[in-house]
Amino acid sequence: MSTTAARELAIDVHGLNKHFGDKHVVADLSMQVRRGEIFGFLGPNGSGKTTSIRLMCGLLTPDAGSGSCLGYDIRRESEQIKRRVGYMTQKFSYWDDLTIRENLDFVARLYEMPERRRVVDGALERLGLAARAHQLTGALSGGWKQRLALAACMLHKPELLLLDEPTAGVDPTARRDFWEELHRLAAEGISVLVSTHYMDEAERCHKLAYIAYGKLLAQGTAEDVVRAQQLTTFAVRGEGLAELTTALRGQPGVEQTVAFGAVLHVTGRDAPLLEATLKRFATGDGLRIERVDTSLEDVFIHLMNRATDNYAAGA
Repeated sequence: MSTTAARELAIDVHGLNKHFGDKHVVADLSMQVRRGEIFGFLGPNGSGKTTSIRLMCGLLTPDAGSGSCLGYDIRRESEQIKRRVGYMTQKFSYWDDLTIRENLDFVARLYEMPERRRVVDGALERLGLAARAHQLTGALSGGWKQRLALAACMLHKPELLLLDEPTAGVDPTARRDFWEELHRLAAEGISVLVSTHYMDEAERCHKLAYIAYGKLLAQGTAEDVVRAQQLTTFAVRGEGLAELTTALRGQPGVEQTVAFGAVLHVTGRDAPLLEATLKRFATGDGLRIERVDTSLEDVFIHLMNRATDNYAAGA
């Protein structure tokens, strides 16, 4: 890779494949992530998101394919990559019987960091943990544990953060604060790979990838991903939406129906046919039909419904 490309791209991988036994967990993954970019990974549970992230960063060796991470070859220079990456796992992995400060000090010792106290003090201040530094970790709420985990993986000043569903089980306020911190880090030039199931978080990423059962089905900005599927969506409001959902199933032009509270989204790729069907089934009884923008959630439900589970029996 040229020096210029290495400066611009945090990740540049091509044709990555990984098997676990007879299951093809990642199939022909190619992707580029720019420095200072927040890249979101979405997809069903068990679809290969975490494995893909680890392959791209040299934490797992691919069966086939090549690429670089932070300018280093993912096959030959994985140790160099690991020193420059911060990894926040889905499961909280710090010690409940240590205080916040003691946990951070222990991590700093593992990295053999000089001036540990100064480094830990800086991390406590940066993540708003200083006032709770002597609180036992086991007594923390999910949001505070999340801050501790982020502080720990930032101690060695990584150039790239890997975050595996970091906000699962965290309240909305803590999630918002966490994402504000991620955008601040990205503005400093730190690249972020994050897997999430939350659509509001997906929309806050600079780029997205949708991975289903080992295959990359879509990538780009949220607008790119929505536009590429070429879906048309109508919103139906009124009484009897549950009955309407049943009636529309399998009808011409109707590819999916999704309830959002008191609104039913009906989606398909053939707009005239879909509209004609809706006018036939959803007229009268006070039902109101309105064409609306297809949302990111509409698109991801569409993609998930068409993906084949490679762990299912016979797959």
